[in-house]
Amino acid sequence: MIVRKSQSEIRRIAAAGAILADCLDMLIGAVTPGVTTLELDGMAEEFIRGRGGAPTFLGYRGFPKSICASPNDMVVHGIPGAYVVAAGDVLSLDVGVTLQGYVADSATTVAVGDVGPEALRLLDVTRRSLEAGIGACKVGNRLGDVSHAVQEVVEAAGFGVVRSLVGHGVGREMHEEPQIPNYGPAGKGPRLEAGMVFAIEPMVNVHDHDVYVGPDRWSIFSADGSLSAHFEHTVALTAAGPRVLTRRTSEVMGGAGQAVTA
Repeated sequence: MIVRKSQSEIRRIAAAGAILADCLDMLIGAVTPGVTTLELDGMAEEFIRGRGGAPTFLGYRGFPKSICASPNDMVVHGIPGAYVVAAGDVLSLDVGVTLQGYVADSATTVAVGDVGPEALRLLDVTRRSLEAGIGACKVGNRLGDVSHAVQEVVEAAGFGVVRSLVGHGVGREMHEEPQIPNYGPAGKGPRLEAGMVFAIEPMVNVHDHDVYVGPDRWSIFSADGSLSAHFEHTVALTAAGPRVLTRRTSEVMGGAGQAVTA
């Protein structure tokens, strides 16, 4: 069952989303060559708690850190640790914030220094596929319209949209119904209604869509070792259209902060 949220609940998710958005903007600025992913994790936890929230991921199903930090061919769920960020990396940062019992979830992928045209195109396409998915979050559409909108953008660019990982409902819990694949036919699935809140999150590989789970049983990699990108927003469906609850200031200002110079 897809749980619809009241206006009051959406305001509470949006409050968590505001903390999350500011946290991601802070992290984007902190991603420089030489920083470790563990240091980024500490910065994020301090920031979130300083704003009165809690890092949703910490302890969730046993996850040991506050954020996911996934470099290069690691698609998602990277455990922060000793990894030293280097010029030429692409680094996915995935953050969840819980505030007064309500959850927001968002991710971005950062280019570190000169990453080359293929990596920059990967980030651009993945970001655009997210916006296409958000645009399809309209009352009266079908859930499959969201999935198909993401897939169209990704595959038109010649990239592989990951199929074994999905977006999801969010708000009262970290993971709620429905599961939201990033591929599939339009016009299928449940009818979208006002009050639904989704985490839309395309995960895209440069080449094939296949992935595998690493030895730590958390980190997930592209099967062929190609670069991967991950972008995500928490989105509320309203009668007036989709409302992004985790939009960052850097995005509003035109995407500043996505590329980090070495």
